[in-house]
Amino acid sequence: MNQPIGNLRTLVLNADMQPLSWAPLSVWNWQDAFVAVHQDRVIQVKTYDDVTVRSATSEFEIPAVIALKNYRKRRNVAFTRYHVFLRDEFRCQYCGVRLPAKDLTFDHVVPRSKGGRSEWTNIVASCSADNLRKANRTPAQANMRLMREPFRPTGYQLDASARRLPFPVGELHQTWMDFLYWDSELDG
Repeated sequence: MNQPIGNLRTLVLNADMQPLSWAPLSVWNWQDAFVAVHQDRVIQVKTYDDVTVRSATSEFEIPAVIALKNYRKRRNVAFTRYHVFLRDEFRCQYCGVRLPAKDLTFDHVVPRSKGGRSEWTNIVASCSADNLRKANRTPAQANMRLMREPFRPTGYQLDASARRLPFPVGELHQTWMDFLYWDSELDG
């Protein structure tokens, strides 16, 4: 091995060469990807430069990007805290401030005490201050406006939201960039 393998991850693409998902980004640990390549379950698209693993008799490259052989259709999106925040792009739907997930709360547009349910079309991301200000009232009663009405997102809508969010520095390996930003405008 030329470089330490550490916690290398492998980007997983669908058969159409787009990420299997953006929310969260579809990655496997390198060991699972390595086994899948050698079992001929996936196609190895790109390997890490100067990173190999050795057996007693052979040396193997580590997959950086793999693609599924068969297209995997998107499933329905689960109603989770992360997905609600992602749909709302980690922005309070009252004041528009973008916050880390730990600083966001859920708000029932129609409060539970007034028959509001915990479902996609009645929950929005909210900062604590606006959630307290709205209290046990509807937005109209609290004289507050929603930036956007809550809705049930598709997997593709969540992926689009995830692409618009900045990735933390070091989160994406350079070998992945051609596969993540293929629809971006090219520099002239």
